[in-house]
Amino acid sequence: MDIKDIEKLITDAVELDEIHVAFDGSQCKVIAVADFLGELSRVKKQQTIYAPLAEVINAGTIHAVSIKTFTTTDWQREKMFNLPL
Repeated sequence: MDIKDIEKLITDAVELDEIHVAFDGSQCKVIAVADFLGELSRVKKQQTIYAPLAEVINAGTIHAVSIKTFTTTDWQREKMFNLPL
């Protein structure tokens, strides 16, 4: 599995404005950007992005996932500070 595969799993299930994925073979870091995320609780945001990955996580392809979510406005502010994945 590579970064494009992970991005596709998520974007096929969730409509995002931007997605950024880093994957080192077992650990996955995701930044998801969409305005609707601002309307969700912190837990629901995580669940929304995590759910499309559940099958590959359960299969052991991905062992750990770190998810950060932003609205487009918040993401623009964060990019000014070069937020690393």
